Amino acid sequence: MTSPDELEQRHTLTTATNRYDALRMRDALAAMDPEKEPALSTDETLEMLALSEVIIRKAGYGRQSMIRSARASGASWTRIGTALGTTKQAAWESHQRWIDDQGGRPD
Repeated sequence: MTSPDELEQRHTLTTATNRYDALRMRDALAAMDPEKEPALSTDETLEMLALSEVIIRKAGYGRQSMIRSARASGASWTRIGTALGTTKQAAWESHQRWIDDQGGRPD
């Protein structure tokens, strides 16, 4: 079984998303017509699950990078919160939690 950590090293966000979408499409087609499209194997299903985690991680890294860029360009937390569809407080707290998690600080 391949773990998200292993897949994260092998895939970019784009390649992880493409592989996930290919597996998801095969899974959907198999559900509609199992005689034409065989169901995903257990390994493929677990790969799809691991890829979903990789996509979440990589998208999160990009989000944090964009928050840092927005702050560096002078954007307020209010505007950042609006861009994220949340409040300024929630945006700031989420970013701080991410920073704390990256530093490995205990909760």
